[in-house]
Amino acid sequence: MHKFITHYINSFSGLSKEIWWLALITLINRAGAMVIPFLSLYLTDDLCFSLQQVGWIMTSFGLGSFCGAWLGGKLSDQIGYYKVIMGSLFLTGVSFMIIQYFSSFWSICIGFFVLIAIADAARPAFFVALSAYSKPENKTRSLTFIRLAINLGFSAGPALGGLIIATIGYSGLFWVDGITCVIAGIVMIQTLHPKKAKILDKEVPVENPVPAHRDGLYILFLIALVLFGFIFVQYFSTVPLYYKEIHSISEENIGLILALNGALIFFFEMPLIAYLEKTNLSAIGNVINGFIFTAISFVLLLLTPWSGILVIGMIIATFGEMVAFPFGNAFALERAKRGRQGAYMGLYSMSFSVAHIFGHNSGMQLIANFGYDNSWIFMTLIAGLGTLLLFIVKRRLTKQKVFNVTP
Repeated sequence: MHKFITHYINSFSGLSKEIWWLALITLINRAGAMVIPFLSLYLTDDLCFSLQQVGWIMTSFGLGSFCGAWLGGKLSDQIGYYKVIMGSLFLTGVSFMIIQYFSSFWSICIGFFVLIAIADAARPAFFVALSAYSKPENKTRSLTFIRLAINLGFSAGPALGGLIIATIGYSGLFWVDGITCVIAGIVMIQTLHPKKAKILDKEVPVENPVPAHRDGLYILFLIALVLFGFIFVQYFSTVPLYYKEIHSISEENIGLILALNGALIFFFEMPLIAYLEKTNLSAIGNVINGFIFTAISFVLLLLTPWSGILVIGMIIATFGEMVAFPFGNAFALERAKRGRQGAYMGLYSMSFSVAHIFGHNSGMQLIANFGYDNSWIFMTLIAGLGTLLLFIVKRRLTKQKVFNVTP
């Protein structure tokens, strides 16, 4: 145990003060992000929408994410990441407070489109900020640390969110989300204002940068990530419904299962990434392993009606996430050196937006028409296709000797 604790503490060494502040801002923001994990339940239980309607609302959610990520990438290159993040945090806070009063189908669709577009405009800006505040040799661990803050907040958020629903109702979630976004913005003003923060990445932008949309290998990588995102988002839409409808689990316990994801990431992701960086596995190789773990988590749901399998499945899916996302982020940031970072990271963020556009809706439609078991089989097949694409990317990278994350 002492060895593990020492290794855990050492995995944080060398990170800049600015990265710690960025992590705190992310933690505050994500600790209040209670609406999204319970969104499908809110729409079906509180507003009485059908699964098909929920699917289309999730599609508008994804479209907003897609447009916001594109806009955030463009603005990050034009006006800077700081202004983009600040504007996004404050406007998102106000939007969360307002949208709770919408109840019709079309007002919900439009409202969530606008809200998520504003919120996700900050995603590529956060990546650019992280790159600027981190030394090149620490970027993978810095990315992992920010994910740690996200998931620590996400661990507390759903657990507290379940209690808020049980005592106050769903409206309380929207107020908490809005207020925490504003608080995160205030903390950023106090700590990471351009006059206070130190830029650590001194790399000079390349001449004649490669446009992100013309980097064929990068686009193939993003297509694979879309497929990964397609199956991963099920854990925030169809899987919670599966917990409730098939296994009769309460909202409080659903929140605890979702919180397990964040708790595991908090304790194990930083040491795991520090260890994997010392192996001979490439970044793409690690993303492939993450794909495989996530596919296995869906296969487990098919094997037994025992409710304990849900916890085991969440644990395996979480390890898949811990391996895939940090190294996927690191590969994208490294590849972004070929062009404008905002545009590259905008496309990276948009890949998950595409997953939101099609993943939630398709999952809902599959469940409504074919049932849960057939849906989980489909997700497993999608994982296999994504793994195949990543093997193609890995083979081409080996030939080109473009990028390898291991020392």
